[in-house]
Amino acid sequence: MSEETKPVDENYVIAARREKLDKLRAQGNAYPNGFRRDTLTADVHGFYGERDAASLESETQVFALAGRLMAKRVMGKASFGQLQDMAGRLQIFVQQNAVGEAVYEAFKGFDVGDILGVRGTVFRTKTGELSIKAQSVELLVKGIRPLPEKWAGLTDTEIRYRQRYVDLIVNPEVKRVFEKRGLTVRFIRQFLDALGFMEVETPMLQPIPGGATARPFITHHNALDRELYLRIAPELFLKRLVVGGFEKVYEINRNFRNEGLSTRHNPEFTMLEFYQAYADYRDAMDLVENLIRDLALTVNGSSTLHYQGRDHDLGKPFLRWSMREAVQQFNADFDAARVNDREYLAAFAKKVGGDVKPAYGAGKLLTEIFEKTVEAKLHDPTFITEYPTEVSPLARRNDDNPEVTDRFEFFMGGREVANGFSELNDADDQAGRFKAQVAAKDAGDDEAMVFDADYIRALEYGLPPTAGVGIGIDRLVMFLTDSASIRDVLLFPQMRPEV
Repeated sequence: MSEETKPVDENYVIAARREKLDKLRAQGNAYPNGFRRDTLTADVHGFYGERDAASLESETQVFALAGRLMAKRVMGKASFGQLQDMAGRLQIFVQQNAVGEAVYEAFKGFDVGDILGVRGTVFRTKTGELSIKAQSVELLVKGIRPLPEKWAGLTDTEIRYRQRYVDLIVNPEVKRVFEKRGLTVRFIRQFLDALGFMEVETPMLQPIPGGATARPFITHHNALDRELYLRIAPELFLKRLVVGGFEKVYEINRNFRNEGLSTRHNPEFTMLEFYQAYADYRDAMDLVENLIRDLALTVNGSSTLHYQGRDHDLGKPFLRWSMREAVQQFNADFDAARVNDREYLAAFAKKVGGDVKPAYGAGKLLTEIFEKTVEAKLHDPTFITEYPTEVSPLARRNDDNPEVTDRFEFFMGGREVANGFSELNDADDQAGRFKAQVAAKDAGDDEAMVFDADYIRALEYGLPPTAGVGIGIDRLVMFLTDSASIRDVLLFPQMRPEV
């Protein structure tokens, strides 16, 4: 019975493998670095996957492959193994008379999890499996810790997140999630580049936390002897660039918000933000709709997204409702005519479990009602517009109704995916809203913004009419990969301390 099948204590296995490693060290270099791979397993499958056994008998080309030994079966003087590299898996066939007695005996002692270099030719076994007939096998790295036997059956997801390196080795589905994430970011860049946007980089360490209402991480710069903040959003810097003449810019950025952990939130996350001069929030909605629809077609090959038991049709036009209309749609007893009546809204918000504080105006209370009664029910792709000015400190007021802004949020599957608006470019109006945010912070709102005097100065030079959008990359990838938790689409999610 092999190490991989008999129930043994992990410490015993590690000790046995370390003993093998000690012998390798005694023989010379236990970690050789001279093997050079020239082929991936997927290439072999691609070149020869349609060829039958008879046609492969004349193939003499020798391929050099390298990867991790994922399975091994010893049968006298011939053995089989499964070699896994970045592209997939391929069976290897090792015979004593082909590699020599010394190499074959060494191979018999290799463990699942070891990293090997193999040279050989392509053939099919009697069962028809495409394989490499080894001419040489070399141990490149000794795996000290054994791989889990049935990783897919583990119920402790905490271990998978903490030891993502093992999760990726043994679970191909997890690897495909992150391959799709890479494709998503690549597509977004190509999409925006084709529209004439320029990718830029803005500071991650900022003297003032701005661009969003959130609690920042605080650090200290010794040389300057001042506090700095990990950015909560790049927005104010990107709009400074629009002032400077870069009229179509975007950044795929890391943001940091000192908030809780959940299936939707990680304190470090990835956002796309883009800004376009001489456009408004309606242009931005059109762009977002086209981007998300084309992204799904490119990454998943379909305009229908299947997420957590529901299908979301991205092929038809996305719904567009004002916040007032949405609240009315999902609350039959809501009186839309009293949308500016603070007392009525406060009572309604309390009734539905919303937060009600003395400092909250009608706009904030309407938003509370929306978040409690509507947001989770927006399963179809939906744009919500006309956000109250009170909760939109950076958005332009609507010309016809100054109590609301030309702002939207995009929802799908009951989750916010994007936020955008016509940018506020009135320096005096912006200064007044910053002052209101400062008052809210002084009243105890830890997420309120601070006054950014330099940003006001930039606006005084003139920001063209501009539309801006922020899209959560992590949440977008969750939809594309049918992942229930944000941790499933983060390679190394933030975790509580290991006990």
